[in-house]
Amino acid sequence: MKNYISVREAAEKWGVSERRINQYCSEGRISGAQKIGKVWAVPADAEKPEDPRRTRQKGKSAQAEPAPDRLLNNINFMPLMNTAFVPGHCLEAAQAMAAGPQRDIALAEYHYFSGQPLAAAKEAEPYLTSPDMGARLSACLIYAYSNLSIGKIMRARFALGELNASLDDAGGQSPQFRAASAFVASAGAVLLHLPLPKEMPEGGRFLPMLPPGLRAFALYVQAHYLYLKEEYAHSAGIVEATLAMGAADYPIPAIYLHLVAVMDYMSLKLPERAREHLLTAWEIARPDDLIEGFGEHHGLLGAMLEAVIKPKWPEDFKRIIGITYRFSSGWRRVHNPLTGHDVADNLTTTEFAMAMLAARGWTNQEIAEHMHVSVNTVKSHISDAIRKLNVENRKELKKHMLQ
Repeated sequence: MKNYISVREAAEKWGVSERRINQYCSEGRISGAQKIGKVWAVPADAEKPEDPRRTRQKGKSAQAEPAPDRLLNNINFMPLMNTAFVPGHCLEAAQAMAAGPQRDIALAEYHYFSGQPLAAAKEAEPYLTSPDMGARLSACLIYAYSNLSIGKIMRARFALGELNASLDDAGGQSPQFRAASAFVASAGAVLLHLPLPKEMPEGGRFLPMLPPGLRAFALYVQAHYLYLKEEYAHSAGIVEATLAMGAADYPIPAIYLHLVAVMDYMSLKLPERAREHLLTAWEIARPDDLIEGFGEHHGLLGAMLEAVIKPKWPEDFKRIIGITYRFSSGWRRVHNPLTGHDVADNLTTTEFAMAMLAARGWTNQEIAEHMHVSVNTVKSHISDAIRKLNVENRKELKKHMLQ
């Protein structure tokens, strides 16, 4: 009698994801696999299917590798992020793309970055299991972040798991697949302040394979990672160099690069430089309403939104804060259990912003001048934060703030 093992056991045996085993079975690539009800049974003595891309490569004579900038240009991998559109023409650029996965993923990107997570999740979902590598990885990244904002935490965790699984599966794959997998896995981890995957390759190994727009966003992720390590000057240096070398032509990566520069310069107590970067990001984002990043980064921007955006654009500020509350609620439900870091969830955005500055060593007078309020107002908000968090003093605030 033939012995069978489960999909999970086969995945562990061959070092791939369960999704990959299900895909092998569905494609008839595991001899003798049988479907029992809704699950697959895999023969215990079955051999791991060989990647067809590697098989094809064996029959080819050695060829020169394509120029790095072109390696990922012809796949449906975050196409809008990699488009140098003129601000004010973002949706137009997405709609002008080729019908099918490229346009669908681009529209999902547009809806996500413009603060419409429901639409983004709906557009990304059909591509979560797509055989198109670029579309699938893009869909997982968009789906994970969109579902954080709409409170669908299990769906977000599933998509984040798929990103890590893709990195696990990338070892024997093409350079394009490895570069794309490293990109989404690092973005999925760093931007949620989670530990990097154990098998994460060095940035220098996959960055050269990314086209300019995606490379710029990957460098934003690297700068964000350095910020988390409190290497603020190094992080800011990467941002400035990346923008100077052409990243400013790609609006979506440029917005995020400028935002991490705000984070760096506020941590370095250089508010005027931070203000310049925030206003530049706002000038790029506002014509297309690409406000999602401002809401995501609120707690890290050192009250700069309150000081700069709120007085002149109060309605936009309200919408950004709405994004902050939605995203932060979902983010904490993933971040806190995985890291053990109890980031505060019961402060107002103003209390949180002031507490962040206080935890970074800003005095009440400096906070008041920065936010254009009285010192007594600052004292009141920080006292409320201390009381809500049940801590004794300003120094203890830090353990409840974003890192």
